Amino acid sequence: MLITRSCILSTLRFAIGSLAIVWLTGCVSRPQPLYYWGNYESQQYGYLKGNKSPEEAIQSLENVKEEAKSKGKTIPPGMSAHLGLLYGLTGRSDLFEQNLQAERLQFPESSSYIDFLLKQSNKAK
Repeated sequence: MLITRSCILSTLRFAIGSLAIVWLTGCVSRPQPLYYWGNYESQQYGYLKGNKSPEEAIQSLENVKEEAKSKGKTIPPGMSAHLGLLYGLTGRSDLFEQNLQAERLQFPESSSYIDFLLKQSNKAK
């Protein structure tokens, strides 16, 4: 069997092309998450299962907010509203409203839900 020059060149081109593709895909960086979640999901799950008191949940969420701030990241949708509701359960209406307004400011699409929560809160007073 005779190996021709064109056969060697085509094999070489294929090998170089394959290596270039592998090398270029190895340089691609993974996309960074849009939000800083910290332990928000596990904290929320623990609270909803009854494993955490509202005070413990508040402390956990405040820690996540501080971590996000120190890393220059934003917190995920719903976190400020959840924190506000926890403050409402503990009777701290000023922090309840402050966190709901922060949710509305960060995520304007939540405005109707925030309005609903604020109206319900005013009816309960």
